[in-house]
Amino acid sequence: MAQRFGGKFSPQGESKGTSTPSTPPSGAYRDARRTRAGGRVNLLFLAPLPLIWQAFGNGPQALALNLAALAALLLAAWLTREGLLAQEAYEARKVARRPAIPRKMLGSALTGIGLAVASFAAKGTLVEPVIYGLIGAALHLAAFGADPMKNKGMEGVDEFQTDRVARMVDKAEEHLAAMSDAIKRAHDREAETRLARFQTHVRDLLRTVENDPRDLTAARKFMGIYLMGARDATVKFADIQSRSPDAQARADYFSLLDDLEASFKGKTKTLLLDDRTDLTVEIDVLRDRLKREGIHLAAPEQ
Repeated sequence: MAQRFGGKFSPQGESKGTSTPSTPPSGAYRDARRTRAGGRVNLLFLAPLPLIWQAFGNGPQALALNLAALAALLLAAWLTREGLLAQEAYEARKVARRPAIPRKMLGSALTGIGLAVASFAAKGTLVEPVIYGLIGAALHLAAFGADPMKNKGMEGVDEFQTDRVARMVDKAEEHLAAMSDAIKRAHDREAETRLARFQTHVRDLLRTVENDPRDLTAARKFMGIYLMGARDATVKFADIQSRSPDAQARADYFSLLDDLEASFKGKTKTLLLDDRTDLTVEIDVLRDRLKREGIHLAAPEQ
């Protein structure tokens, strides 16, 4: 869908005594990356479609085998896409569990099975289908790689607390996704940019809590109640703007985002300061203990 860009000659562009910035607000798309769950993955959904024509007109056995091969290949494509999305979420976090289901590897196996069944339906022998299946599975694995097989950054971390953080973060990400989907109905690019900037600061808070799960108690209200309120406000704003643009509602929504952004930034800063304070206390306690044991450390250079 076409989107309006601000500019000198646009309806909401520069006016007398005012100017429109040519770049998005700071932090709007910080750390944004292009997803890998597209392009080649989309081709996986298209490649097996010719099996539909092979299925009909060649008897019941060919019908069953070709449809089974089609189902296996489409399921493989879906699992591969979901596996890539799971890997991106894994790589975006400093502390993360490995995906519970190795989706990409299952996609490789199903790709091999689908190609073998399709080959058997066409050839009627066993040797060639096995060869096609093994080569197809190997090429799929080489193209998309294996799933992450181990946890990241969880050495010495309380698993129970980490699970609680993971559930809260997943719920917060659901709220952020709902907000992104809702704001599209407003057809307001500036609102989308402002929301994206706010979401960047929310994710800063989420990453801070992930790095130190002890911060969950202090940040629970922000990750739950405040985000739910922001989601509901975004949905209502999008509904109003989609029916009849309202300048006052737009101004109120932007003001709400400003307040929420400041709150989340302040909370993140507070958590980071608390972490540094905890580290300083631990270092001082360790130094005192070493001194009591007769070990003197050199003073750090300034």
